[in-house]
Amino acid sequence: MAHVPVPGEHSPASSDPVDTHCPYCSLQCGMALRPVPPDGGPGDGPDGRPGGVEVVERTAFPVNRGALCGKGRTAPAVLSSRVRLTEPLVRRPDTGRLEPATWEEALDRIAEGLESTGRAYGRDAVGVFGGGGLTNEKAYALGKFARVVLGTSQIDYNGRFCMSSAAAAHQRAFGLDRGLPFPLADVSRTGCVVLVGSNLAETMPPALRYLTELKEAGGRLIVVDPRRTRTAEQADLHLAPRPGTDLALALGLLHLVVAEGRVDEEFVERRTSGWPEARAAAMAHWPELVERITGVPVPDLRKAVTMFCDAESSMVLTARGPEQQSKGTDTVGAWINLCLATGRAGRPLSGYGCLTGQGNGQGGREHGQKADQLPGYRKLDDPAARAHVAAVWGVEPDDLPGPGRSAYELLDALGRDVRALLLMGSNPLVSAPRAAHVESRLRSLDFLAVADVVLSETAALADVVLPVAQWAEETGTMTNLEGRVLLRRAALTPPPGVRTDLWVLSGLAARLGWEKGFPADAEEVFEELRRASAGGAADYSGITYRRIAEEDGVFWPCPESAEGTDAADPDGAERTGSDGAERTGSDSAEGTGSDGAEGTGSDSAEGTGSDGAEGTGSVSVRPRPHPGTPRLFLDRFATDDGRARFAPVSHRPAAEEPDAEYPVLLTTGRVLAQYQSGAQTRRVGELNEAAPGPYVQLHPLLAERLGADEGASIAVVSRRGRAVAPARISRDIRPDTVFMPFHWAGPGRANTVTNPALDPVSRMPEFKVCAVRLELAEG
Repeated sequence: MAHVPVPGEHSPASSDPVDTHCPYCSLQCGMALRPVPPDGGPGDGPDGRPGGVEVVERTAFPVNRGALCGKGRTAPAVLSSRVRLTEPLVRRPDTGRLEPATWEEALDRIAEGLESTGRAYGRDAVGVFGGGGLTNEKAYALGKFARVVLGTSQIDYNGRFCMSSAAAAHQRAFGLDRGLPFPLADVSRTGCVVLVGSNLAETMPPALRYLTELKEAGGRLIVVDPRRTRTAEQADLHLAPRPGTDLALALGLLHLVVAEGRVDEEFVERRTSGWPEARAAAMAHWPELVERITGVPVPDLRKAVTMFCDAESSMVLTARGPEQQSKGTDTVGAWINLCLATGRAGRPLSGYGCLTGQGNGQGGREHGQKADQLPGYRKLDDPAARAHVAAVWGVEPDDLPGPGRSAYELLDALGRDVRALLLMGSNPLVSAPRAAHVESRLRSLDFLAVADVVLSETAALADVVLPVAQWAEETGTMTNLEGRVLLRRAALTPPPGVRTDLWVLSGLAARLGWEKGFPADAEEVFEELRRASAGGAADYSGITYRRIAEEDGVFWPCPESAEGTDAADPDGAERTGSDGAERTGSDSAEGTGSDGAEGTGSDSAEGTGSDGAEGTGSVSVRPRPHPGTPRLFLDRFATDDGRARFAPVSHRPAAEEPDAEYPVLLTTGRVLAQYQSGAQTRRVGELNEAAPGPYVQLHPLLAERLGADEGASIAVVSRRGRAVAPARISRDIRPDTVFMPFHWAGPGRANTVTNPALDPVSRMPEFKVCAVRLELAEG
């Protein structure tokens, strides 16, 4: 266990350990928080005031089995009043500085700023920007607030920068987007994993055990990454393609599958459509051409195909590497094609999955804070979806605005079409591409309000800043990368000057004429979310707080009842409950239909009399609770005809290729001790000691040409700006590529340099590849 003292006026919500989840990545690792009483012991904060929690392992939680990384172990440090916001701040016109204010004044200022902007310039002049770390309840309420109270179409969130390309490819191929269509436990039991563009050992360390167990059981691991990372060091085969060429690599592997006669013709015929077009596209990418494009030798291409196809079962898992590209949707589609052509999808222990990044990156993209979306993963331009959600909200369907701008496009419109912005749980001044431009757009706003736990770089620009409760101080649900809906429980009450995001939205709604419809209680919001999601792709209607607690999470889709679903299991496939434990036999087999609903055997139905007594009166059947859906697509895909769709894609260059002026490629990513924009982790001493600042990783040959020694200040210059950081010379990166982590603001801000070129389908910016030149910088 780890104890982290938390100064401040916290009081324990309970004296017993409280089961909850880590506030960081999409694993949502289980942990328990034990409040430490203010008895003069080690739980007291260093300033002598009461309050403290210690992190206790939860070995029974199936995802991490008690393991935590340094970020999770030290997460309570951000609860300290020394590093967090504890009272509202308002920018005073006379001084231009942010100064303390009452909650009444702060909310009044925000309501007036949003309302007056809408009156003067139209409702779409008001924007809302959310975050992938918000709970399901907050994401749902924020989307409802934007569309019902503000009447604006201008809402999106930072999750657009994370999983949107994989989500779009999922929808196109399978008719449904859930990051992993199977529990993580399946990864260690398959025969081969191709991990594309993920440094899992640093970004979600507790998940590394699944790859270790895979290899211990005789499975093979192929890692695709331009750098030899800690994860790549574990691989049986490491493919290091040139950044921006993952699409060509996937097509080249599929070409070899066809040429070597490894296509699963029966599966393709029975369960897919579009194969002739996809096959023709792949055959235009012969191995020698792919080697010239990617730099991956032909023998390694052949070895990868052999490993993948010789295994009885195989998976492809992608992360931001192939996704954060201006062709990310097509790139992911090409990797899905590889799975479909070889019959590695819709079968036990096989398939394609996305390693979702942010803590609620999955749930955050399901319930309405995306520009084109309504709760339950419904489409905003679907008349039936609008009618259903409008009925739940008590408004007319025609009163709901249409789709708005995507995240970067919304940020780019600030100060022009969008004059006021309400921002929750995001720090785009650090995390957005072309960040200097985004900073200038934020500064040009007529009005900016930010709700956050710390004074982030973005919050520091605001007219009003609201201090909101943190993960350990409020209850709410999160949905992890498996599609497992989890319950975070409050272990502490917030400090006196802090409120929850739901309380903020309730107060603003009331000031803007909506006294009802925006409760501050999380469970009450979740109950409405259940109704709004019912019948949608991401159906949560059968999930309750009590059930989540009893089952350690419930996999969506989970309709309210299992009645009417098909219990057939033609393949005799293994199934699992929400804990991932295997269950076989017809009485527990779960068959997924096109809507993802699972059926269970009829022998579990209970006959009851009309008064509830068994065997008396007229017999009725009590609706069986739906078991949840740990595994998708085992019987059919979620398309209209039940078939997965191949994507006929071809390689194309990155939006910006190297030239004489900018001859080097830049790629970006995360490091072990920091998280996302660093707004929280950069406030933890232990993490800062491990990762104190940005750096430029470059190959010795490139360093020699530049005349740079280890630690020399290197300027990375693109068409958009300049970032300066110390050199870290390593043979673990390609000679034509440099790498920068993106967690810091200031001169070393990597996203000053990155390219906002957008994927035409997902609207994902091209974070992962742009052309730069290197210069020696002073200092």
